[in-house]
Amino acid sequence: MSVEIRDERFRDVVGDIEVEQLGTGFSFTEGPIWNHLEKHVIFSDMPGDVMRKWTPDGRVQTFRQPSNKANGNYYDRSGRLVTCEHATSRVTRTEPDGSITVLATHYEGKELNSPNDVIVRSDGAIYFSDPSFGRMEYYGVPREPELDFRGVYRLDPAGGSLTLLASDFDQPNGLCFSLDESQLFINDTMRNHIRVFDVDAEGAVSNGRVWAELTGDRDGVADGMKIDSQGNLCSTGPGGIHYFAPDAAGLGVIHIPEAVSNFTWGGGDLRSMFITASTSLYRVRVRVPGRNVF
Repeated sequence: MSVEIRDERFRDVVGDIEVEQLGTGFSFTEGPIWNHLEKHVIFSDMPGDVMRKWTPDGRVQTFRQPSNKANGNYYDRSGRLVTCEHATSRVTRTEPDGSITVLATHYEGKELNSPNDVIVRSDGAIYFSDPSFGRMEYYGVPREPELDFRGVYRLDPAGGSLTLLASDFDQPNGLCFSLDESQLFINDTMRNHIRVFDVDAEGAVSNGRVWAELTGDRDGVADGMKIDSQGNLCSTGPGGIHYFAPDAAGLGVIHIPEAVSNFTWGGGDLRSMFITASTSLYRVRVRVPGRNVF
């Protein structure tokens, strides 16, 4: 069965689920993001050192190779692609002419661990997680970290200054804002829980606390995370994609055949959920749409 119901409200959110495989044979897929203007999905294949592009005609093409073992991707408010690179410990931006601008590489003189997932606030500030996965074999380039913590950062949209928001994670990963951007949710992969922080008008965070646990007996961990148009929080976890109501009540799980790393909504109605899961890209149709990110 493709859906595990934990709360009857889940039926109204996702409906009848059919899991469709759009492509397979990849090494380890991550970082999908829908471009609603050009109608395609960009996603990363970290060990393959390549970023790929899926188009509605069913084709999967090479978008960038080498990719510096890119992981998470997001579009800023101008539609420019922001990318986390494992092999270089950089956050970069792809300009309209295809050139690459480096946005962040170091904190207080020390190289970042391996920027992993990224989002952009409505004011243009970039928030990203910095675990050490990209300094491990297969997912990145083995090397010793220069920092003695794994944190989450805010990159100022004006001056480009980098602010450390929190450093008490085991391995921070996926992150997303509430609909009104008053809260920031962050996954801690190894602890398999979701933390939430209050966000002030300047973008600083405070009052971090555990918001929900990701439970189940199937493969999968707290990795990618996003929020839909009704404020339901969705996160990868054991068995697939876990849905939580705005009050943190667990609604249910969409089961996927492989361990899921991340997902994004797309298609003309934003009801198609594109899912990166180990060696494949999948799609499911849900009732509640997601949101365009620019």
